[in-house]
Amino acid sequence: MKTLRLVVTGTVGAGKSTFVRTVSESEVVDTERSATDETSLMKAKTTVAFDFGQVTFGRNMALRVYGTPGQSRFDFMWDILIRGAHAYILLVAADRPSGFREAREILAFMNQRVQIPMIIGVTHRDCPGAWSADHILMTLGYMNDKHRPPVITVNPLDKTSVLEALIVAIALQIAKSGNAQNLGFGEPSQPTQPQVKLAEPSQPTQPRAKSSYQWPKIQSSQR
Repeated sequence: MKTLRLVVTGTVGAGKSTFVRTVSESEVVDTERSATDETSLMKAKTTVAFDFGQVTFGRNMALRVYGTPGQSRFDFMWDILIRGAHAYILLVAADRPSGFREAREILAFMNQRVQIPMIIGVTHRDCPGAWSADHILMTLGYMNDKHRPPVITVNPLDKTSVLEALIVAIALQIAKSGNAQNLGFGEPSQPTQPQVKLAEPSQPTQPRAKSSYQWPKIQSSQR
């Protein structure tokens, strides 16, 4: 079975730990501790090392999902977790413009270390004062469409929304590597989306977040 490693990063309160807990099929390993600095104004606990969960896709792939700390004083963990990752997701809370600068710094940190597929997941779009995706992209330094990564709305509490984000990231990785056939995603002449094994949510969640993301064409290797 092929194992892929995906990192979920972003600012404090963007939904990283919730994202991992929502999607994981196994018991989540977390390192949350009581917040003692300005973070305590937003949340009672914060991740100090990483969150870890797993989910299976199709017949032949397991995805290991690592959530990073949001605070820059733990950036040594950002460096450890991003090494060897196949793709990553940057979560940005749309209703917290004060965190956009930190999100841009995280983005720069990651891009200095790895050149792997990534997407931006915008959370809290339903909150008062939420910024549009276009405005968030501009604050992150993407001034035109030419080099912009895929952007989707993510509800970290909704399993389907979280799975959609993971599938987009995986599809980009497969498109880059051209290795869809070995992952059990269909014949080379018929590129398809991965078959997702969905688990029923344990309780009602918020309405599913909608995305207008256009799927990349997956180029499979010819043997």
